[in-house]
Amino acid sequence: MKYPQLLFSLFIMFSSAFPTNQKMESEESMQLAQAYLNQFYSPDVEGGYLAQARNRSLTEGKIREMQAFFGLTLTGKLDASTLEIMKTPRCGVPDVGQYGYTLPGWRKHNLTYRILNYTPDMAQSDVDEAIENALQVWSKVTPLIFTKISKGIADIMIAFRTKVHGWCPRHFDGPLGVLGHAFPPGLGLGGDAHFDEDENWTNDATGFNLFLVAAHEFGHSLGLTHSNDQTSLMFPNYISLNASKYPLSQDDISGIQSIYGGLPKTPAKRKRPSTPRVCDPDLTFDAITTFRREVMFFKGRHLWRIYYDIDDVEYELISSLWPSLPADIQAAYENPKDTILIFKDDNFWMIRGYAVLPDYPKPIYTIGFPRYVKKIDAAVCDHNTRKTYFFVGIWCWRYDEVTRTMDKGYPRRVIKYFPGLGLQVDAVFHHKGFFYFFRGAKQFEYDPKAKNTTRVMKTNSWFQCQEPLDLSSGVSIHKHNAHSRSVEMVYHKNLNMFIFSIMYVLKNINSY
Repeated sequence: MKYPQLLFSLFIMFSSAFPTNQKMESEESMQLAQAYLNQFYSPDVEGGYLAQARNRSLTEGKIREMQAFFGLTLTGKLDASTLEIMKTPRCGVPDVGQYGYTLPGWRKHNLTYRILNYTPDMAQSDVDEAIENALQVWSKVTPLIFTKISKGIADIMIAFRTKVHGWCPRHFDGPLGVLGHAFPPGLGLGGDAHFDEDENWTNDATGFNLFLVAAHEFGHSLGLTHSNDQTSLMFPNYISLNASKYPLSQDDISGIQSIYGGLPKTPAKRKRPSTPRVCDPDLTFDAITTFRREVMFFKGRHLWRIYYDIDDVEYELISSLWPSLPADIQAAYENPKDTILIFKDDNFWMIRGYAVLPDYPKPIYTIGFPRYVKKIDAAVCDHNTRKTYFFVGIWCWRYDEVTRTMDKGYPRRVIKYFPGLGLQVDAVFHHKGFFYFFRGAKQFEYDPKAKNTTRVMKTNSWFQCQEPLDLSSGVSIHKHNAHSRSVEMVYHKNLNMFIFSIMYVLKNINSY
């Protein structure tokens, strides 16, 4: 009887152990998720820098926010894919918050950096090369120049640290987990980058590649936030890329150039301005705006006007309507007060009817833009909400036409506020509840209520183009069926002339 009782006791003991282990695993997952969400999705702003977030209860909303950022299914639960992302080594900078908004960039292009100490994992020469190459990633697409110094305070102070280090508000967590962190441009810790010494740093793919991690962190040092594009260098999770290839995506390049601009261009030979053709399949527009019952499309020195209830297109010089306006305007929109605002560089004009109002142009900073914004790419007013959206690079501002102030919480990334739209916007206007965004030779019909793109079209789809027509003569386009009839008449006329010519030649030959 002893043995059966012993076996029974062991069975009860082991049976009760399995739920306990599962419970412990569940508690560990909850603790991991709590710490992850507190650190990366509940940032506080303190003294101009992001401090460690206060402990907050784990909520379904925070999990959904994290899942949305990484493109996961929005379950609001700690499912396997969500936990897997949380366990992936990554950057220590939060994914949400005001990081990069208050100090979006350095106010100079010549920056210094200093390496305070070296990791024993790599030769010092390899560390120097990795850091230099990581900075060159950004200097290749901007006017920025980086100079190494060995003494004093540099703009970007670089160090290898562990756990709690100095007066830095962010801490490291040992091997794996957080690999590094950096701070936005500014005084004190501004621009500084720290790397976790507990990691295995290498110049290849055997450990964590210092060049790739440093290039990411220096993006923060220059003012960039995290990107949810997995092909972007600014994606928060570590992805082992081929270090010999250029690591920046278009998202990274657009982001950094929206702050510092592109490389200085070499002066090109001056070309005579060509007259744009409205039915050119590669046509792009500088700006578009509604004006009462018409839409105006701006290109260089010209504009086209179409009317909602008429099929004709009018083609004119901008100067013929408003002699004081410049050419090559960059943005335009109609506000609820029957006034058009025209933007070029950091100035804007106001037009009522066909008169430019006196005392213009004025600086865009009078509207509420910060000084680092040098031009507006596109603008559109939603007359239903009386909100105007301004697009600058990959960022979007929102302006309240009633209070005449910028809304709080902006700028926001275009790709986040208008999901599926993409990156930079060339022009945009609002018509019958839809936004029409133009980028390159394409336009995107966007439903702001459903927050998705409903159609993708050519830029000149508003002009009923059937053939590549040239509007340089100022001739209006009528309905395409009339155009088709005229083409058919010309074709038959040419065919008759061709037959007549052949008969004439044959007749002459026979006469000889």
